[in-house]
Amino acid sequence: MTLDHRSNSFFVRRGLLAALAGAPWLPALAQFRVEVSGVGMTQLPIALPTFRGQSASPQPISEIVRADLERSGRFRALGDERDMDETTRPDFSAWRGRRADALAAGSVATADSGRWRVRFRLWDIVKERDLGGQGYLVPEADLRLAAHRIADYIYEQLTGEQGVFSTRLAYVTKSGSRYTLWVADADGENAQAALSSNESIISPSWSPDGAYLAYVSFEARKPVVYVHQVATGQRRLVANFKGSNSAPAWSPDGRHLAVTLSRDGGSQLYIIGADGSGLRRLTQSQSIDTEPRFSPNGKDLYFVSDRGGGPQVYRMSVQGGGAQRVTYDGNYNVSPSISPDGRWMAYISRKSGRFGLHVMELASGKATAITDTRDDEHPSFAPNSRLIVYATREGAERVLMTTTIDGKIKARLAGHGRDIREPSWGPFQR
Repeated sequence: MTLDHRSNSFFVRRGLLAALAGAPWLPALAQFRVEVSGVGMTQLPIALPTFRGQSASPQPISEIVRADLERSGRFRALGDERDMDETTRPDFSAWRGRRADALAAGSVATADSGRWRVRFRLWDIVKERDLGGQGYLVPEADLRLAAHRIADYIYEQLTGEQGVFSTRLAYVTKSGSRYTLWVADADGENAQAALSSNESIISPSWSPDGAYLAYVSFEARKPVVYVHQVATGQRRLVANFKGSNSAPAWSPDGRHLAVTLSRDGGSQLYIIGADGSGLRRLTQSQSIDTEPRFSPNGKDLYFVSDRGGGPQVYRMSVQGGGAQRVTYDGNYNVSPSISPDGRWMAYISRKSGRFGLHVMELASGKATAITDTRDDEHPSFAPNSRLIVYATREGAERVLMTTTIDGKIKARLAGHGRDIREPSWGPFQR
């Protein structure tokens, strides 16, 4: 097996991400523990023996791959402590007897200059086919990323869809009076601080290319919109008009942001260039219009308005004009998130005093509650439209959860002793 040179530029981002560490007093975020619960309707059973040489590795590669695949809801991992590597041809009959449909095995070993070589191969047990594999030569800091890339490969080979395990999350924590904006892997690990402040940080939003985060900071003692370059930590002020500047959302082409401004009285929607130029007012109502989200084709904007009495989700053209109401069930529906494939909308609905995560099929308007918790907030779709990350409360803590869009498989991505909020799932890496 040879090194996959196509992955080289992808791994460069880990070194660049170190620039996010910011001031030296920022603590490292404790590693997350993933707890998967629920049962999916159909899950492909895959055997994942311990990678050969893994006991000497700083990272449990096969366990990371297993957690990624199970969190997707599409796989049921079969535990096996025996170690195999990518050169071992499996006994197909024996693995079928253990009810495995697929098998992934590999190895991890030290290489030159303090780097590690990770290799793997995937087999279809039912059809007795070699489905290929890949190899990575990475520094120690990138071992988890290599494991996520392996999970992406397996997911794509066996489902025909692109995996999201090597994408990133952004979210905000509050510790005492300190707010911190973090960038982490899709499983919550390897978090790096992008910004820390004694004033609130809210509404992080990824640019379509994953190079920038837009967010709202109160460090000027008022809400102001910034765009932050993830690799360098450099940022630029985009919206600092009179009154409130909030709720930034990127256009699909990355050239514009939809924002909520009160500069002309009342909260209204505007379109502004990502460099802060070309401000254009979009809504002209007497109500509160906020939380804009672009449709994947960039032609429409979903937003929350109380123009009907209580907050509901509406849709309108980015060129302006009339708005059509989207949510009707319940009298309080907020925080829309549109799936990248345009099929689904996740949002928060208040019913009987409970703030729960709902998913609507946009073509039919059919909405389904997919959680039974009471304090959900800020849903955000994975770039393959299969998973949603959101924040919720467990006891005295706010934690991160992921869920499949049918709500059948949920995974807890929780830091200990932290108040976690405002998650945003980043795009596929280009």
